[in-house]
Amino acid sequence: MRSRARRARWHWGWIAPPVLLAALIAGTAIGETRIPASTVLQVLGNKLFGTVYPVARIDEGIIWNYRLARAVVAAACGAGLALSGVVLQALLRNALADPYLLGISAGASTGAVAVTVAGFGAGALSLSTGAFAGALLAFVMVAALARAAGGGTGLQAAGVIVLAGIAGAQLFNAMTAFLIAKSANAEQARGIMFWLLGNLSGARWQDSLVAVPAAVLGLGVCLWHVRSLDAFTFGADSAASLGINVRRVQAVLIGAAALVTALIVSLVGAIGFVGLVIPHAMRFLVGGRHRLLVPASALAGAVFLIAADIVSRILIPGQVLPIGVITALIGAPAFAAILIRGRARK
Repeated sequence: MRSRARRARWHWGWIAPPVLLAALIAGTAIGETRIPASTVLQVLGNKLFGTVYPVARIDEGIIWNYRLARAVVAAACGAGLALSGVVLQALLRNALADPYLLGISAGASTGAVAVTVAGFGAGALSLSTGAFAGALLAFVMVAALARAAGGGTGLQAAGVIVLAGIAGAQLFNAMTAFLIAKSANAEQARGIMFWLLGNLSGARWQDSLVAVPAAVLGLGVCLWHVRSLDAFTFGADSAASLGINVRRVQAVLIGAAALVTALIVSLVGAIGFVGLVIPHAMRFLVGGRHRLLVPASALAGAVFLIAADIVSRILIPGQVLPIGVITALIGAPAFAAILIRGRARK
C-alpha cells in the first residue's frame, strides 16, 4: 500500500506541471481575439529565455501584460479556493463547507463597498485593501463568536463555527446592502455588483504577487498537515486519540484557509462553487487520502478557474461575464450530479 501511494504521488508530480502549463497556454491563447498557441510560446520564449522571435508588439502586449497575467492569477485563486474547501470540509466534517462559510466573502464585500461607495479611508485605501480588511474583520468576529459560544472540540465545535459563520455572513450582507442603498448611485451599484460576482478583468502581474504566494501558502500548510487532515476525517475525538493537538491544528488550518480566502476575495471578488465542488470531484478520482487529495484539488481548482475565465470571455461576443456566473452555472449542476452519484453508491 505504501509503495502504491508513493507511485501515485510520483504520478501526480509528473502530470501536474504539463497540465497546468497547457491550461495557462489555453487561457492565454483563447479570448476575444484568437491568438495561435505558437505565438504564445514565442512570446514566452522572448520574455523568459531571451529569444528573439518576431512577434507583433500588440500581440506581445495582449499575451504578456493581459492574458497571461490573468491566467496566472486565475490559476492561483482557483488553487487557493479549492485548498480552503478541502481544509474546511475535513475539519468541520460538513460536505457543504466552502471558503465562504466563515462569512469572509460577506465581510470582504462590505469592506469593498465601504471604501468605494461610502468613502471610508478618505481615498487612501483601494478596493482590494478595503476588501481584505473587511474579510479579516469578519473572520475575527466569527472566530470570537464561536469561541464565546464554547463549542468544544468535536462535532459541537464544527456546528458552532458553521452557525457563527452564517450569522456573520448575514450581518455583513445586510451592512453591504445598507451602504449601497444609502450611498451608491446607479453606476457605482452596477460596478460593485459586477465585482461581487467575481471579476478577473483587472488582474495584472502585481496581483499575482499576492495570489501566487497565497496559493503556495495554502498548499504548504495543507501538505504539512495531511496526516492531521486524515485524522480529522474521523472526527476531532479520533484525532485527539492519535496524539494530535486538536485546538492548535484547527486554529492553524482554519486561520490559513481564512487568510488565503481573504487575499483572493480582495483581488477578484467572491467566486463561488470552486471550494465546494472541486474537493468533492477529486475525492471521486483520487480517494479521500489527503496526501493525494490536496495536490489534486489544487491542480483541478487552478485548471477549472482558468477554463471558467475562458468561457466568461467567449460565451457572449463582445462582452465579458463575471467569472462567478460561470462557476455557478458549471458548479451547481456538477455538485448536484456529485450528490446524486454519491447517494447511488450508498
